[in-house]
Amino acid sequence: MKVTYDMKTDTLSVIFRTDTKVSESDEEKPGVILDYDQKGNLVSLEILDTSERVTEASKIEFQASD
Repeated sequence: MKVTYDMKTDTLSVIFRTDTKVSESDEEKPGVILDYDQKGNLVSLEILDTSERVTEASKIEFQASD
């Protein structure tokens, strides 16, 4: 999984599968884009105008639990 935040475009991207091509994209809600592969599996998501939607967009925490 890869998470990036572009300050210039104010866009947050979360890529779940780097080895899979995007076949279809849907804007579920305004400014929230979901990308799917040919089988309909979620590949990535993108949040536009991130600073308006996310607290501290440039700070990312990751937590894994058993």
